[in-house]
Amino acid sequence: MTADRPDPQAQAQASLERALGLLGRLEARIMRAVWTGQVPEPFAVRDVRAHMPELAYTTVMTTLRRLADKGLLMADAAVGKRAYDYRPAGSPEAFLAAASHREAQDVIDRYGDAALAAFAARLDALTPEQRQRLEELEGG
Repeated sequence: MTADRPDPQAQAQASLERALGLLGRLEARIMRAVWTGQVPEPFAVRDVRAHMPELAYTTVMTTLRRLADKGLLMADAAVGKRAYDYRPAGSPEAFLAAASHREAQDVIDRYGDAALAAFAARLDALTPEQRQRLEELEGG
């Protein structure tokens, strides 16, 4: 690993922590278990409870539904059952990308041209290494 190339595992861990930081405490705890493979895929409320037995069934059920409503989980009606099977809708990186796009648009909607000028000023202040990384991100 060269000094200018971050370790992919460290980057993945940093993305996971950033993504979890955008969620509530229980949501983050459940998504950590989902994104790190601590619960099987697909999973149901009982699978999360097996991993976190101190949580009430209804608490887990409500939290999984909210995570699905937020687009972090996909919920499929289990055939012949009243329960749902869940699976992650994407990776922590995909969640961060979607959240950052929404938040950037919210800033532009709120502040208009002042936000665009602030973004442009920030681009002008990037170091050569940051510019290179931005170009890599835009290309990939």
